[in-house]
Amino acid sequence: MNRSTRLKKLKKVRLHHEGISTLVVSFIAFLIINLVLYKFVPSRILFYLVLTVSAAVYLLLINFFRCPIRRFEGEVEKTVVAPADGKVVVVEEVYENEYFHEKRLMISIFMSVLNVHANWYPVEGTVKKVGHQNGKFMKAWLPKASTDNERSMVVIETPEGQEVMARQIAGAMARRIVTYAKEGEECFIDEHMGFIKLGSRVDVYLPIGSEPLVKVGDLTTGNQTIIANLK
Repeated sequence: MNRSTRLKKLKKVRLHHEGISTLVVSFIAFLIINLVLYKFVPSRILFYLVLTVSAAVYLLLINFFRCPIRRFEGEVEKTVVAPADGKVVVVEEVYENEYFHEKRLMISIFMSVLNVHANWYPVEGTVKKVGHQNGKFMKAWLPKASTDNERSMVVIETPEGQEVMARQIAGAMARRIVTYAKEGEECFIDEHMGFIKLGSRVDVYLPIGSEPLVKVGDLTTGNQTIIANLK
């Protein structure tokens, strides 16, 4: 599949479809609340206060459900891009015991409620495995969140035969993980892998020997920041 063909698969929306129902319901609720206050509560101070808070919360929701259209212009061979907007919270070798059962280089990106929560594929290749595990809803930046929280995993085999796992992890506030990946499908860096509602994180597990290009504390932009080179 050439680049012009795969770009047709990109979602051509500015607001993610996962947030449409939330935005519509929130707008109606805020509208009713403010209309009731305006008509039946004499205090205009209270009305303007609630109106300001409503507008601020709604703008945060719009920011959260933004769906930026991004194109990675660099070389994709052996390149690992950030699957999410956020901050790097882990760069270390760990033992991955859910799929690989061996040591892997793990790079974790934490997404706050202020970040876009669309997730991109970190590498190009073929989706080899998709899985979901129920679990807890601890704070996403805690180390145990990777293995104890509700999570979904996507394992991708690159054209060179290397396997990379991206694990979407629910946080203390997140209650829904959406994964679009299907086993056997081709996947591309410019495509959305899924979406996580509210605070959460994405872990990427790479073969030992891969070269990390970010460090703890670095900020990432999904589908733009190169976080590692495969060995």
